[in-house]
Amino acid sequence: MAPEAVVTVHVPSELRKYCGGTADLPVSAASVRAALHELSRSHPSLYPNLCDETGALRRHLNVFVNSTHMRERQGLETPLAPGDVVTILAAVSGG
Repeated sequence: MAPEAVVTVHVPSELRKYCGGTADLPVSAASVRAALHELSRSHPSLYPNLCDETGALRRHLNVFVNSTHMRERQGLETPLAPGDVVTILAAVSGG
């Protein structure tokens, strides 16, 4: 298991009301899944807006580690390194 890294989770503006209006949240986590789990502890009202009851990321969200989408890496198991930025973006659709 990889050691925990201090990373920054960037929260989209539409979800900041669930974390006191803060845009960037520092967390210690070894993977994207662990970072989301840490948010469930530190910001319990934010977590249900990110993940469903099974722990899966909600369909309308995209997660990037630095500039790479996590699905292009190891999904929720993508390892994190100190200083990484995990960016959560709401999917935009339209016609």
